[in-house]
Amino acid sequence: MLLTVDADERSPERLREWTARLEAGGILFFPRSPITFPDDDLRFLLAQEQVGAGYHKNIAYRPARSPNRAGRVTGSVKSSPDSEERLRRIMRAYSQNVLAFLSRFLSPYQQRWHVDYASYRPQAEEARQLALRKRNDLLHTDAFPTRPTRGDRIFRFFNNINPKPDGTRHWVTGGTFRELASRYTAHAPAPEGKIALPTPVSSLGKIKQAIGALTPIHAIAPSLARSPYDAFMMDFHNFLKENADYQRDCEKQHIRFPPGSSWMVYTDTVSHAVLAGQFALEQTLLVRHEAMVAPESSPLRTLERMAGGKLV
Repeated sequence: MLLTVDADERSPERLREWTARLEAGGILFFPRSPITFPDDDLRFLLAQEQVGAGYHKNIAYRPARSPNRAGRVTGSVKSSPDSEERLRRIMRAYSQNVLAFLSRFLSPYQQRWHVDYASYRPQAEEARQLALRKRNDLLHTDAFPTRPTRGDRIFRFFNNINPKPDGTRHWVTGGTFRELASRYTAHAPAPEGKIALPTPVSSLGKIKQAIGALTPIHAIAPSLARSPYDAFMMDFHNFLKENADYQRDCEKQHIRFPPGSSWMVYTDTVSHAVLAGQFALEQTLLVRHEAMVAPESSPLRTLERMAGGKLV
């Protein structure tokens, strides 16, 4: 599942091959990150603190819709206007640098994606106290409660910026969505220990989808914009975290990402958890399903085959 790759690779054939393996559940690993930071900016980041409020899991940077605007940072302890502006500038530069790299490395997609949040994770994962469904140390596949994707893929690019030589980020993976959906889903009513498959889109579902397509997601109720696919993916995220048998007994792969490394993964496909580590950066993209090199391996296509109909 873990594939060590060369960030300087430019062969169209090799990039397409790696993209397909990424979509199927591979984690592409760069021992030496292609994203660099000025020393002063790195020291500044390491000194930042996250607010204690439970609704802020990380320090988050939300890119502005207009390229001439600076975007917004949330979740950081406010100190001074100058510090806030510097943090926003650093997070914006990080996001832009990652996008510049991915535009080349993921060239088969031709930038057919939506730029989602970038986040800074300054807290030690092993010491965090979060509600069960928000915990990072429980295996899960990703879904967003307030940002339905309608089948687009959740892609994430990570950087371990921990300055300590032993500051690894300890991940564990527990199977791909295709494997887990086959094992844990069933047609309604689902027996104990399984989750019901979504129902293919009805006429009402198509109306809701059309409304969602014409109206920004945040301008209407999330439940109205959520397709049967999105509703299932959110339920499946919660189901896995709440399934003690799965958490305990599934076959696991432990991965330790060293300081100065980067990795990328479709977190809607790879069941993952973070057991330890501090000081990480991450950029999320929602990649259009139509851009997929191997769409048959996506969660959407997997579920539609099982459900016997369209889910978005």
